Amino acid sequence: MKVVLKDGSPLEVGDDASVYDVAEQIGAGLARAALAGEVNGQAVDLRTKVPADSEIAILTFDDEYGQDAFHHSSSHLLAQAVKRLYPDAKLAIGPAIDQGFYYDIEFAQPLSDSDLEKIEAEMQKIVKADLPIEKFTLPRAEAIDFYKKQGEIYKVELIEDLPADAEISFYKQGEFTDLCAGPHIKSTGQIKAFKLTSLAGAYWRGDEHNTMLTRIYGTSFPRKKQLEEHLARLEEAKKRDHRKIGREMGLFMTHDAGPGFPFFLPNGMVLKNSLIEYWRELHDREGYKEIESPIILSRKLWEESGHWDHYKDNMYTTVIDEEDYAIKPMNCPGAMLVFSNRLRSYRDLPLRLAELGRVHRHELSGALHGLMRVRAFTQDDAHIFMLPEQMIDEITGVIRLIDEVYTKFGFKYQVELSTRPQEFLGEIADWDRAEENLKEALAAMDLDYKINAGDGAFYGPKIDFQV
Repeated sequence: MKVVLKDGSPLEVGDDASVYDVAEQIGAGLARAALAGEVNGQAVDLRTKVPADSEIAILTFDDEYGQDAFHHSSSHLLAQAVKRLYPDAKLAIGPAIDQGFYYDIEFAQPLSDSDLEKIEAEMQKIVKADLPIEKFTLPRAEAIDFYKKQGEIYKVELIEDLPADAEISFYKQGEFTDLCAGPHIKSTGQIKAFKLTSLAGAYWRGDEHNTMLTRIYGTSFPRKKQLEEHLARLEEAKKRDHRKIGREMGLFMTHDAGPGFPFFLPNGMVLKNSLIEYWRELHDREGYKEIESPIILSRKLWEESGHWDHYKDNMYTTVIDEEDYAIKPMNCPGAMLVFSNRLRSYRDLPLRLAELGRVHRHELSGALHGLMRVRAFTQDDAHIFMLPEQMIDEITGVIRLIDEVYTKFGFKYQVELSTRPQEFLGEIADWDRAEENLKEALAAMDLDYKINAGDGAFYGPKIDFQV
């Protein structure tokens, strides 16, 4: 039968060919480097059989989804070692993340950094055994029974959230089995180099009312040299950690009196005010009008904007004169009130309103990190009111402004178009029109971007610039 490769060329393969067979037929070097595959755009295991006339791509560590499969398999390697050493440990989730993986686990006793070396040694034994990683499925009821017998309460809860008729997939390596959708690499022996990097606490499902689990972070690579280079970069990054620099230069501080609410010190205010001056010059040049909206606004406004229903868990609330109020997590509703405070003519448009708005958002204590993840910050915000025929020009104007600022500070960025989420406000037709306008603006700027499906805000699609 025939399949089509990533470059569009056809390839004749056997009727029972797997993705790995396709890789071998292309070349021995590619087969050795192969970690997973794509069949008609879907990431799959190398053992997956390929249908006739399908589009096939072989994924290596140079590919995003190839890295994901490698790191995800590394998290299973970690979990297997933990279960060997701590049989009573209860496994929660272990995803791949950027440049590595983690696993959330409930232990009877707290772990220390010295325990990581013992776990790494056990992981090395599993790698040396080169255990095949194989997929199988069970009906939902059997899957629940499988984990109930093992006392894996978190796995049971995950499966119980799935539909009653769901077929549940698992991956098995030696004596260890884990709940997982995959894909995974072929065997544990492919994970040639790894390092467990740190421990942290994490609430089950991110809910502070649930059990605090131990999160073990790690990173892994196909070759030892890659790991050594990565660890060297991490050491260099520690020297440039903004928390260290901020403390040494007297820029900012944090205090237990206000976790997540940073204090700016005199030297820090010099820098901050210089940035604000630059911001004002740019926005004045581009025709923006600066506004300032209140920090506290009534519950009625947040209900009207949709934030009360969709974002309340991240908001700080208070009661004034027996009425509910909230400290603003976003500037948008205030800007809408400014616009609607008087009648407007089409001749007023486009109207560009800019605000350096102080916003507060509740973050879990375990997620706080210097100035990178805080509970209060000043947001460079803008709201542009325009006619439909002005949208492309206004969006491209914003993109040019972002590019100018990022370029000035030496930031490199990637662009994502985040589209309509499952829960949203408004009409689908309006969403479709907005998404199409964003695409046209990106095309007009000749910017490469990827679609981040379903990750738009509940009130509209967005272009994300990832630094």
